[in-house]
Amino acid sequence: MPEPDFEVVGVAADGRSALRAAAELQPDIILMDLTMPRTTGIDAIVHIKRQNPSVKIVALTFHAEDKYIHATLDAGADAYVLKDDSRAELLTAMASVANGHSYLSPTICNKVVAGYLGEKQGTPGDPSWGTLTPREREVLKLVAEGKRTKEIAAYLSLSPKTIEKHRTNMMRKLDLHNVSEVTVYAIRNGFITE
Repeated sequence: MPEPDFEVVGVAADGRSALRAAAELQPDIILMDLTMPRTTGIDAIVHIKRQNPSVKIVALTFHAEDKYIHATLDAGADAYVLKDDSRAELLTAMASVANGHSYLSPTICNKVVAGYLGEKQGTPGDPSWGTLTPREREVLKLVAEGKRTKEIAAYLSLSPKTIEKHRTNMMRKLDLHNVSEVTVYAIRNGFITE
């Protein structure tokens, strides 16, 4: 298969910028990091795919855990590649999605198959964070980054009361009881870095 030519048309430093750039530039393929400031890559994928279902998204990340793989693919990513995979692997993934196919790096493919076979044998289902709505995940990330309710409300263009409701629901679903526990949870699960 000949290697297609790719042209970089834009770069975004965080999730919000990625949403704006995707809307303005209308690229054919987006390389999306899953751990970004302001909005997670998974939430960005959901928003981008909702706006432009035909765009192809290659998740490029260091996360090899099942919960990230499942959430990313459920969000609509067309490919999942690890940052420690080779450049050739990334180009293969991009060529694959450009030709209308999905792609999983070999490491991820093995995990998905093993997970599928495990589910057939009755292993537990999705982790509790999978029950969060995209907005609750956004609030979780912003709370863990140290933002106060009023700041989050202004940032998301919502009322402080609505933010409190999302925050309460998120903490109840995850069985977290204070901001410290939210922060620890967010760091352990890759929503933010220390």
